[in-house]
Amino acid sequence: MKPGSAMKKRFWKDVAVRTNSDGLFTIYLDSRPVRNPQTKVPLSIPSSKPHLATAIALEWDLLTSAQQALRAHLIPLTSIASRAHDLAMQDASAASSKPASASTAVHQSRTIRDDIIMTLISYLDTDTLLCWAPPPPREADPTMIVVPTLRDVQARVAEPIISYLTTHVWPGVQLNPSLDEGSIFPTQQPQETKDIIRGWMAGLNAWELVGLERAVLAGKSLCVGARLLCEWGESFADVRKAHGTGSSPGVHRFGIEEAAQACSLEVMWQTGKWGEVEDTHDVDKEDIRSQFGSAVLVASATNQL
Repeated sequence: MKPGSAMKKRFWKDVAVRTNSDGLFTIYLDSRPVRNPQTKVPLSIPSSKPHLATAIALEWDLLTSAQQALRAHLIPLTSIASRAHDLAMQDASAASSKPASASTAVHQSRTIRDDIIMTLISYLDTDTLLCWAPPPPREADPTMIVVPTLRDVQARVAEPIISYLTTHVWPGVQLNPSLDEGSIFPTQQPQETKDIIRGWMAGLNAWELVGLERAVLAGKSLCVGARLLCEWGESFADVRKAHGTGSSPGVHRFGIEEAAQACSLEVMWQTGKWGEVEDTHDVDKEDIRSQFGSAVLVASATNQL
C-alpha cells in the first residue's frame, strides 16, 4: 500500500449516535467513537442537544475519505463541538481544583474561557451593529423627495436589538453608535459597559460561550451574537418566557436570517445599487448563515426551544 493511500479511503461504513453510560451522546464510526482532536477522548454531546449530535453524525456520513476529516471546513460542527467540549472539561477541572493561594491563582495561565472573553469584548468598540454610515449632505431644496439613507436603515435595524439587550440582558447598560456623524474613528464604549458584558460572558456555560464566539466571529458583532444567543440559548428560556418570546405560536423570533441581515446591511445596500460579484457576495451570504446556524445548534437545547 502506498504511503497516504489509506487516508484516501473511508474506513467506516456506518455512522450512528449512541448514548453513553453518563447519558451523553457519542458519535460512532462503526465501532469507533469520534474523538476530540485536542484531548483524544471521545467527543460527548450533552443529552439536551440531540439535534447537534445528529448534525455531527451527518457531517461524518457525508465524508468520502478519512483525509477529508482533516479539513475543518468540511466538519464545522465537529470543530465547534470539540471546542465547547474542551472548554466544558477545562471549566469542570477548574471547579474541582482550588488554588493553594491567591498568588498561585494570579500566575495560572490563561484559560480558553479567558481567551474567548478577551477576544469577544474587543469587538464591542467596532461592533458591526453600532457602526453606522455617515449621514449624506442635507438637501437645500425642500421639494426634494426624502428617501431613507443607509444610516437610517442601520439605525432602524439596530435600535430594537439594542433595546432588547439593554432592557432584558444587560439592564441599564449604555451602547453608543461607534461612529459619530462625520467621524472616521470609532468611539469606545464606556468601561462600565464592557465590565458588565464581560461579567455576563463569564457566567455563560461552555456551549453557550462557544456558540456566542462563533456568532461574533461570523458577524463581527457582539451585540448581534448576544441577541441571537438570548433567543436560542439553553439558559435563557426563562428570559424568553418572561418577555413573550420563544416557541409560542405566532411569536416572531430573532433567528439566523435576522442576524445575518443585521450584520450585512452595508453589503446589501451596496449590492442593491451596484449588483453582486459572482462567487463572492453569494458565497459570503450563505457562509454567514451557516455560521449563525452552527452557533444556534451548539447553544440551544431541544427542551428549551
